Amino acid sequence: MPPDMTDSVWPTDLSYDPKAKSLSVIFDTGETFILPAEYLRVESPSAEVQAHGGEKVIVGGRRHVGIMEIEPVGNYAVRIVFDDLHDTGIYSWRTLYDLGVEQEGRWADYLTALDTKGLSRDP
Repeated sequence: MPPDMTDSVWPTDLSYDPKAKSLSVIFDTGETFILPAEYLRVESPSAEVQAHGGEKVIVGGRRHVGIMEIEPVGNYAVRIVFDDLHDTGIYSWRTLYDLGVEQEGRWADYLTALDTKGLSRDP
């Protein structure tokens, strides 16, 4: 992320492709990110996953997870309901933007953590 970037990134389009199980987000910066449901699920900003104040929980077995609903939260975020019934993460526009910008590194870290913990992406 550029150092002068403020918290005011704004999505101009948000759409879910159920066949590809991916969320497409276009921001007013002109950037487009394709975020797989699995990635969004394992990087959920929920306390359950992020363990605020503790160690992040590595969630395995979500290779085939999909999204059932995307609900607006005010004008600043969405709540994503996954088909594994996880629904407590509030994805602010900044969170979605950061997940897009940092996708490659976060995904590599996730795969390494799965391997270290003896977990799999498969259910």
